[in-house]
Amino acid sequence: MTDPHPFIAGLPKAELHVHHVGSASPRIVAELAARHPDSKVPTDPEALADYFTFTDFAHFIEVYLSVVDLIRTPEDVRLLTFEVARDMARQNIRYAELTVTPFSSTRRGIPEVAFMEAIEDARRSAEAELGVILRWCFDIPGEAGLQAAEETARLAVERRPDGLVSFGLGGPEIGVERPQFKPYFDRAIAEGLHSVPHAGETTGPQTIWDALTVLRAERIGHGTSSVQDPKLLEHLAEHRIALEVCPTSNIATRAVTDIELHPIREMVQAGVLVTVNSDDPPMFGTDLNNEYAVAARLLKLDEQGIAGLAKNAVEASFLDPAGKRRLAEEIDTYTANWLRGPAR
Repeated sequence: MTDPHPFIAGLPKAELHVHHVGSASPRIVAELAARHPDSKVPTDPEALADYFTFTDFAHFIEVYLSVVDLIRTPEDVRLLTFEVARDMARQNIRYAELTVTPFSSTRRGIPEVAFMEAIEDARRSAEAELGVILRWCFDIPGEAGLQAAEETARLAVERRPDGLVSFGLGGPEIGVERPQFKPYFDRAIAEGLHSVPHAGETTGPQTIWDALTVLRAERIGHGTSSVQDPKLLEHLAEHRIALEVCPTSNIATRAVTDIELHPIREMVQAGVLVTVNSDDPPMFGTDLNNEYAVAARLLKLDEQGIAGLAKNAVEASFLDPAGKRRLAEEIDTYTANWLRGPAR
């Protein structure tokens, strides 16, 4: 393909690894910063490009948390959530599992019931008005320790919103061992939630093994270092355990030094179920359409190959079976019509 962008722009898609606060557009971040002038976050959308230039993963976490601090009221939560869905609709994202960190909001004083009501109101409005189906992954901010894990598990179980489907673990990996979070994942899994921790983004394959064997992961967030362990790749491929791959994110946080060295090729060659995602798109100057274009170039994909990536995300999602069939059929129909030469 000479230019995959037109095909990708119209392609119906699902996204499985995208963060709630990290999806705030520069316009929304600037608006929130203006509401809360004690923050160091710039109120000029253009200045945010420099602010979102990261020196390493630790610096990314520092900046990310400064944006988290802008979400202080239920109205902030609702605004952010609906606007994220609006940006998704523009990209023809039909379904998304949005990673939400409720601990970050409740510890800043947002009442937990009001928080749940805000995200649920935005979710229902997004589906009715924009045609975007949202589901939630409640994740533990690993840097906040076991107190955050306990609170996140409690909120997931006792205040469970209708849209909640999974339980995750984000934040730094170095010095934040996965096994310590086992009791909290066990509790969430017992309540029917799926396990989707981040693992192997900035650490080695053992972190991924820990996520699989101790946290009973059904998908792995990032999994970048999986290619260092052939037995791990074989295990992932055999059990159809998807990797939520975020190419531009890995470059922005310096988890991968050069896009040409990104391990997505080795993952696909090993037969692993690879999904493409945007992670924290405005912070990394990207969106899901761009991530598909990056993956298409790295993997040398034509339209059918790109559509195959989109269907991987549908397969790996926690959408209900009927919803999966509908979205997969929509992808196939769109691709077939495109290849027949529609007016474009």
